[in-house]
Amino acid sequence: MATISLRKANTRLPPEVNRVLYVRNLPFNISSEEMYDIFGKYGAIRQIRVGTSKDTRGTAFVVYEDIYDAKTAVDHLSGFNVANRYLIVLYYQQAKMSKKFDHKKKEDEITKLQEKYGLSKDK
Repeated sequence: MATISLRKANTRLPPEVNRVLYVRNLPFNISSEEMYDIFGKYGAIRQIRVGTSKDTRGTAFVVYEDIYDAKTAVDHLSGFNVANRYLIVLYYQQAKMSKKFDHKKKEDEITKLQEKYGLSKDK
């Protein structure tokens, strides 16, 4: 219902709002079906990716078909309790996510490869 009023009013959304949501603090044993049940209440979902590796457990990406559905989901599900854990639902922002990437480790790998193949940084 809230999405209809947003669309009719032609509300201008903040720049950080997008269709892709980043969800943290999920129970490690949550299934994709449970994710669809929780997030599907707020609109059509294009894709859900639940983290399974050691580094990504407890996180997921949820992609909605419509930006207004994503906004409604963030508004309603931030702080939602699932299996005694409070969800953290954020808009995915590429710039912030890339900062988490370990740049020093990548530079060391590049240096090792350059030494292995006889390349120098000066070129």
